[in-house]
Amino acid sequence: MKEQILEAIKKYDTIIVHRHVRPDPDAYGSQGGLVEILKESFPEKKVYAVGQEEESLNYLRRMDSIPDETYSGALVIVCDTANQERVCDSRYTMGALLVKIDHHPNEDPYGDLLWVDTTASSTSEMIYEFYLYGKNHGLEITNEAARLLYAGIVGDTGRFLYPSTTEKTFAYAGELIHYQFSRTELYDRMYELPQNVIKLNGFVLQNFEVRPSGAASVIINRELLDQFSVKPSDASLLVSTLGNVEGIKAWAFFIEEKDQIRVRLRSKGPVINGIAKKYKGGGHPLASGASIYSWSEAENVMKDLDEVCK
Repeated sequence: MKEQILEAIKKYDTIIVHRHVRPDPDAYGSQGGLVEILKESFPEKKVYAVGQEEESLNYLRRMDSIPDETYSGALVIVCDTANQERVCDSRYTMGALLVKIDHHPNEDPYGDLLWVDTTASSTSEMIYEFYLYGKNHGLEITNEAARLLYAGIVGDTGRFLYPSTTEKTFAYAGELIHYQFSRTELYDRMYELPQNVIKLNGFVLQNFEVRPSGAASVIINRELLDQFSVKPSDASLLVSTLGNVEGIKAWAFFIEEKDQIRVRLRSKGPVINGIAKKYKGGGHPLASGASIYSWSEAENVMKDLDEVCK
């Protein structure tokens, strides 16, 4: 599949790279890392990274703005996006050929070419593997591409703490740090939080609830967001907070947005992506998400999580 994707890249003069909505460092890292590799490798081609910008990730890269006409005859690559509903910028279907590169379970096999590796820690890891495959066939990497891919790997492995981290992950990260970028500066930007978010984190640590099964929950409604002047996207950054709490097996963050309640699911062992799928979401066995539309549904989610933990 890597060979087929590389041949497609060589064939098309315009390449447009998408990723998922509500992006995280791996979404930006894989998308931006691939774009930087392709720009360096094929300077004659037009290569773009598109999607709605996430202000908190502007330190990684900024998005390109392109008209609809650019998609005519273009190769479109979607990174780190399990299902079509989560692709950021609906124009991804307007190109001549569509490629999916992802590490989530392939429950929505969209695209003309699909490279899905659920054993990879991140899509950024896959993009670096793609570079390694193609470095003797025209692919070149830059310091900026290495910075982006390293950020994506660090983000999706929780600084190499999550079970998805493998020997290959460490090996690739060890190679990427030889490139010229500041890991200290990158870590500072990735993990520094504003004071209001830190204060909300303190509230979370004082008010989470744990059931006898080891299922825990945190409710962050609109009133709480307003009280701490925190955006829903910033509140989502706190989802790993409960990972160090003794006795918790799995947990759910319920974060109220304008038109929905975002459900962030995390686990230390019980498989929870089946719960996410039940509520029209998805993700990894130990890290998933979904959306619900009433607080009564939140209790249903917790009943399901309770059963899984039991």
